[in-house]
Amino acid sequence: MNKRGPLISFAGSFLIMISFVVAVSAVPTEVPNSESLLISSLFEGMFDDVSEPFQILPGNVVYTSFSTYISDVPVLWGIQIMDYQNGDKLSIKISNIFGDSYGEYVQSDSVYFETIFVEQSDTLNFEIENIGSTDIEFVIMFTEDPENSKSFTNPNSPIAEMVVPLVVSGILLIVGIITMIIGIIALLIDLKNNFENKKNF
Repeated sequence: MNKRGPLISFAGSFLIMISFVVAVSAVPTEVPNSESLLISSLFEGMFDDVSEPFQILPGNVVYTSFSTYISDVPVLWGIQIMDYQNGDKLSIKISNIFGDSYGEYVQSDSVYFETIFVEQSDTLNFEIENIGSTDIEFVIMFTEDPENSKSFTNPNSPIAEMVVPLVVSGILLIVGIITMIIGIIALLIDLKNNFENKKNF
């Protein structure tokens, strides 16, 4: 019987295994020992500004701001709820000093990221309301012009060191799955041909 099917499937399985090994190697070995791991600590250098933790009671509002210095650039902002509990929810309203709105958002997950486009240097004011039923502690993160951030352009930055292996891992995983499927199809074709040959005899 032709052994190409099992061999191709084995090669696919091997690629999938390698992809998991590469993905695991991308995870930092020194992770901060904390009950609530900060996203900013995993992606060190990615954010221009990371706030101190805010504590907000149900129905209360917290205000914070972020100033941009470049025109026609996106601003990446994100909020992480510490020790997230089911039902935690924040309402975020963004405007500038002139009252122009940059949108309203609702966060109901532990981490939320959004990108807004700023046409000229501006100060973005964030009105954050706790619309959940329990106290919420959160941090907010900002990055101006994230595509040209040094954390992405510097190949030795923590983000580059993490993202590149994860991209390679994803490619290996996809190729491995495709190879496995080809191997299984080849195996089925060989079994069918082998069965038909036996019938002919």
